[in-house]
Amino acid sequence: MESILTYRGRTVTAQDAAFIQQLIDENPTDSRRRLSVKLCQAWDWRQANGAFRDMVCRGLMLALHRAGHIQLPAKKMTPNNPLARREEPESITIDQRPIEGKLSAIKPLWFSQVRRTDVEKVFNSLLAQYHYLGYTQPVGEQLKYIVYSQNRPIACLSWSSAARHIGCRDRFIGWTPHERRVNLHLMAYNSRFLILPWVRVPHLASHLLGRMSRILPTDWQATYHHRVYYLETFVDKDRFAGTCYNAANWTCLGDTTGRGKNDRTHRPNRSIKAVWGYPLDKRFRVYLTAGANP
Repeated sequence: MESILTYRGRTVTAQDAAFIQQLIDENPTDSRRRLSVKLCQAWDWRQANGAFRDMVCRGLMLALHRAGHIQLPAKKMTPNNPLARREEPESITIDQRPIEGKLSAIKPLWFSQVRRTDVEKVFNSLLAQYHYLGYTQPVGEQLKYIVYSQNRPIACLSWSSAARHIGCRDRFIGWTPHERRVNLHLMAYNSRFLILPWVRVPHLASHLLGRMSRILPTDWQATYHHRVYYLETFVDKDRFAGTCYNAANWTCLGDTTGRGKNDRTHRPNRSIKAVWGYPLDKRFRVYLTAGANP
C-alpha cells in the first residue's frame, strides 16, 4: 500500500492512518499522550531498551493530524518542558591546586559514572565553568563520567546518542539509510571531553580515551540493555588537531559539511569539524549494517 508519510524512519500508509483514527474514535476521552501509549502497544513500537516510543509516536500522530490524515482531540494540557527553560548549572568550587607530572604519578585513576546520581551536578558545573562550549543537556541515551585522581576530579567525559546523519561516517560504515535508522542506537557519541585546566599531565587525554573504550560498552549495556559497537566524536578544526584521539588510535573519517541537521539552504552555517571514530569490536560493520547481536 502506498505510503502517505515517513516519520523517524517509520513508513505510514493510509491503512495505518485509518487504524489510528479508529483508535481515537473508540477512546474519545483519552488524552493525546494516552492515545500514543495505546498505539505503541498496538504496534509494539519500542525503544532498544524495551520502553514504548510514546513521545515519538505523539510526534507522528501530530504530523498526521497537521497533514489532514487524522483528527486528534484537542490538547488537554501543555506539559512543562524543563529543557526549554533550563537554568545554568550551579557553580561548584573544587580544589584547583595544580596537578602536574608524569601519568604514573597520578595513578590509580577512578572512573565514576555520575548520571542520575548526586554527583551529576558537579559534572554539570565543571563543564559549564571550564569547557569552551559550556554545558548543554545531552539528548537520548547518555552517560556522564568524572575521572578522579586521589579523590580529586581531573576530567569529565559525556557520551550520548550518535548524530543521525554524517556523510563521511555513513560512507565509512557502508550502511544504507534503512540500516542507519535501525542501527544508529548501536553507536555512542563523545559529546564532551574536558581535562580541568589546572591538570597538566602528558599523555593523559589519550590514556583516558583508551580506558573509556573498555568501560563504556559494559556500562551502556547495563543501563540501556544493548551494546554499542562504535564511538564517534567531532573535533573543531579551528581549535584543535585531534591529537589525543589520534594517539588513542581513533580514525579521522573526514569532515562535516558545516550544515546543521535542519539545514534547508545547503550552505555552511557553522564551523567545519573533523569526524573521528573508534571501533569497539572488529566486527562493528556486521552489527551496524545488519543489527545483529551476539
